[in-house]
Amino acid sequence: MITVDRRSPRFKSRFQRWFFEGIRKPTPGQPSHQDAWWKVMCLTGVDYFSTLGYAPGIAFLAAGVLSPAATLILVLLTLFGALPVYRRVARESPHGQGSISMLEQLLPGWRGKAVVLLLLGFAATDFIITITLSAADATAHLLENPFFTMLPFWVQSRVGITLLLLSMLGGIFLLGFREAIGVAVLLVFSYLALNAVVAVANAQQLLGHPELFAQWKSQLFAQHHSPLAMLAISALLFPKLALGMSGFETGVAVMPLVKGDASDDPSFPSGRIRQTRHLLTTAAVIMSIFLLASSVSTTLLIPPELFKEGGKANGRALAYLAHKFLGDGFGTIYDISTILILWFAGASAMAGLLNLVPRYLPRYGMAPGWAAAVRPLVITFTVIGFAVTLIFRADVDAQAGAYATGVLVLITSAAVAVTLSSWRDRTMRRLAWGLIALVFVYTSIANMIERPEGLQIASFFIGAILVTSLFSRAVRSFELRIQEVRLDATAESFIKEASKMSGGINLLAHRPGGTDYDGKEEETRKVHRLTPDEAGFIFLEVRVSDASEFIGDCLEVTGELIGNHKVLRCQSPAIPNAIAAILLHLRDKTGTIPDAYFGWTEGHPLGYVFKYIFLGEGETAPVTREVLREVEPDPYARPKIIVG
Repeated sequence: MITVDRRSPRFKSRFQRWFFEGIRKPTPGQPSHQDAWWKVMCLTGVDYFSTLGYAPGIAFLAAGVLSPAATLILVLLTLFGALPVYRRVARESPHGQGSISMLEQLLPGWRGKAVVLLLLGFAATDFIITITLSAADATAHLLENPFFTMLPFWVQSRVGITLLLLSMLGGIFLLGFREAIGVAVLLVFSYLALNAVVAVANAQQLLGHPELFAQWKSQLFAQHHSPLAMLAISALLFPKLALGMSGFETGVAVMPLVKGDASDDPSFPSGRIRQTRHLLTTAAVIMSIFLLASSVSTTLLIPPELFKEGGKANGRALAYLAHKFLGDGFGTIYDISTILILWFAGASAMAGLLNLVPRYLPRYGMAPGWAAAVRPLVITFTVIGFAVTLIFRADVDAQAGAYATGVLVLITSAAVAVTLSSWRDRTMRRLAWGLIALVFVYTSIANMIERPEGLQIASFFIGAILVTSLFSRAVRSFELRIQEVRLDATAESFIKEASKMSGGINLLAHRPGGTDYDGKEEETRKVHRLTPDEAGFIFLEVRVSDASEFIGDCLEVTGELIGNHKVLRCQSPAIPNAIAAILLHLRDKTGTIPDAYFGWTEGHPLGYVFKYIFLGEGETAPVTREVLREVEPDPYARPKIIVG
């Protein structure tokens, strides 16, 4: 076994070495540190639980006095829809691949790649808006704090402060951010404890003023005449509240950090799966309780006009109640806790992006080389966050639709993946999974119709990913994609025997499935005017496996003697790259520079380019030569490509 030397980039300046430090493998490895599930839950919780900072206000703006009923629908779909789906996803992807990977496996080839690229666009929408919306809401909590309002007006810019928070977030990642579970535990526990204090204070106010329930009931029946109508309208309003379901995809993505059992099978760690299910269930139950409590208290205790833009409860309903009932001192502590967890939610989303992009795009050849390094990606995502903040002017409500779109599409993709998996396995619950998937499909479509800006932003990300991906795939087509080459015993004997002959090693490219080896060899000798003593040929047949893949980890080459002819066979995503890797492997193994003979083909060059990029074949000889030229700059050390 010889590993092919794929030359890594060399950077001249110290800054370049620092900036492009950490170019990683396409698939991230297992973490060196793992923790108890409840600690890892806090890492997910900085995204999930932080939505309490703005979800109650957005729920009231969407549903008005029906906010508690609409929130109840949200909770039911969380506990009996999204939660069961992601418990199944955790079983199907125990190494943190998530629902996107499930769909990739269920839909092989270019269909799966197309679905992945589409979902990556929505995932980018989800994570980018998480970063910008969380920063904007942190700014809202800061600006409405009574102590901050005493500062000069020129430091109270909503957009300016949000951009500053985004810059600080990007700066931390540039310095080298590591997922600090300990910090997440501290932030989540303190935030939930403060919210529990606020919930108790709100409950005391409600119990002390029972007339508030009577007023709410009269308003409900004045606007909606029957409980059935209320329920129906609440169900229709659910898509507007869907941002309260964020965090499930992140919960699965952090599975590798969850400590399982010592006896876990690495291929199917049942202990880790069980603990992750505890994580998902506990987070969903805690969030459901707080969502229901906050929805009731904010609806009954806050005047409707304060929820509107410019109102003191806009984007910070619970913080408003904390100041009102517990004083500005406690309210300021609550504001600080909320600002920190919202800011850290952006860090969690950034970490999710940095793990998601290198997992797929480099493996597809659909990202430039620098996309495997952390810092260039951080700069890219931070600049995109600046653009989104400026477009929406750091308005929390304006970004809610885009956020809900990203969250809902990811949950819908998970539900569809689970449904397809259950139908493939013919499980008894496949009809139930199908029904859940239909509910989320409807919810996603309804949200896109109601709030089209989410689809517009997602379409921008999808378009940008598709354009850059296809361009990158074309530019990187001449890279040597094979990680290593292995020859079986028969192939080894063929090469060893040929290397001792005076004619050296001569490979003759042959299309798989053909049987006329005598005719092919005779034609080649005639075209190149070779006598039997001048060259002994070893036929090489490369069959395209999955042309949509870009990188092949290991090329397994087998040898077979057919009559008097020696034949090497292998499978690869791209024929020219496989041939180039074999030629370099034989050169390094034997110390002899091999030759490769190809027949002449005719056709339109653009057609061959398309076939090569998307089908893995085409005009093999010139492409093989270009791959070799990229890898080996010395023409005297480069294997020869002979066409006739």
